[in-house]
Amino acid sequence: MSTVYDREKEFHLQITPDQVGKYVLLCGDPARCEKIAACFDEAHFVHSNREYTIFTGKMEGEDVTVCSHGIGGPSTAICLEELVHCGCHTFIRVGTSGGMAVDVMGGDVVIGTGAIRMEGTSKEYAPIEYPAVADYKVVDALVRAAKEFPVNAHVGVLQCKDSFYGQHDPSSMPVAYELKAKWDAFLNCGALASEMESAALFIIAGVRKVRAGSIMAVFANQTRRELGLEDPMDKDSGKAVRIAVEAMRILIREDRNLS
Repeated sequence: MSTVYDREKEFHLQITPDQVGKYVLLCGDPARCEKIAACFDEAHFVHSNREYTIFTGKMEGEDVTVCSHGIGGPSTAICLEELVHCGCHTFIRVGTSGGMAVDVMGGDVVIGTGAIRMEGTSKEYAPIEYPAVADYKVVDALVRAAKEFPVNAHVGVLQCKDSFYGQHDPSSMPVAYELKAKWDAFLNCGALASEMESAALFIIAGVRKVRAGSIMAVFANQTRRELGLEDPMDKDSGKAVRIAVEAMRILIREDRNLS
């Protein structure tokens, strides 16, 4: 596994198993880690290397960790693989996204049940015919947690891609015809929001036999903008963070009751 290059610690995360909890909150932006760790008890900084920043603390008496994974599937895959190698078994990604469905507004949250694999990383784990789906217990915990907060929450499919600007400026790409056609198809199929990491997260979690789910803070909606509809922008991920933290508390409590 990852220690093929370094026998003492994980090669990219630069950690050992005793430094992280079994329950992990994930985020793309390293700067978001400290904000999430503030929701823990006894939180402390563990390590930072490249795009990976790690804090560990306590929640419901259990060790919990927050780790950033950077942008896109490849860095997310490295992060997940090394955390799984350290014994972590439950993951919730707190991410940001753009709305796709016309009723998904900036300031809403989207809880992913599955993800469209329009990216490359997951294809090195599973055939494209295999679906990227979230763990149902994690989805259920997120849905239940969202009901405790004054937020408009949507539940459904996320679209994942590798090119941020391929989505936002497809006409400048030589394959514009393909990008536009697929976007319209995904939208017509019911995709709610677009992001870059959940497809890889769900596939790898399935392959490695761990639990994973995602909640997205929606910043804005380009579909509404293109239709000339009101498109409020909201860059606050705090609601998604609070829901993810509460969902993790639910999972910890229920796991304890089953043991």
